[in-house]
Amino acid sequence: MEYLLFTYPNCDKCEAFKKKLKELPFEGCEIDLVRKEGKARLREFLAYVRRDERGAIVLPLFIVLNEGRVEVALNTLEELEAWLKSRA
Repeated sequence: MEYLLFTYPNCDKCEAFKKKLKELPFEGCEIDLVRKEGKARLREFLAYVRRDERGAIVLPLFIVLNEGRVEVALNTLEELEAWLKSRA
């Protein structure tokens, strides 16, 4: 199981999510959406992207892949905590 964390610079919620992930035994990578490569990678997961009332992408976007398939896509620490509890 691996994760992808889509983030944007100066995003407080993204920073909090990264801090929490350091406490967990998961392997994965952060993908910066400022970079062209990051935007291209996000296109692979558009079905999992949430948008706010203005149409902006809700970040961070945390995707867990299990054998190459999306197991879960989350945007908040609360969602992460609930998912972790469901796996216990």
